[in-house]
Amino acid sequence: MRIIAELPHPDFKISILSMNQKFIIKIEQGTLEQTFKIPEMDLTDGVNSVFELLDDEFLKKVGTRFIDMRTDFKDSYYRYNF
Repeated sequence: MRIIAELPHPDFKISILSMNQKFIIKIEQGTLEQTFKIPEMDLTDGVNSVFELLDDEFLKKVGTRFIDMRTDFKDSYYRYNF
């Protein structure tokens, strides 16, 4: 697995990796991570097509999902400790 690109974003760390003829989009925020895998053959313009997938609407939903993930984990952690 090798990193082929990193995209600047104010809220997330976004890395694009390549492994086994797949692009892997890894989006991190703090201790949480979301990963998406896309076969290279499904994209017409290689890594440039990956950049096009990461539009504002998608990244807003990623942000909302991080909020939900954090809430779910905090709730579970609270049940575990109390």
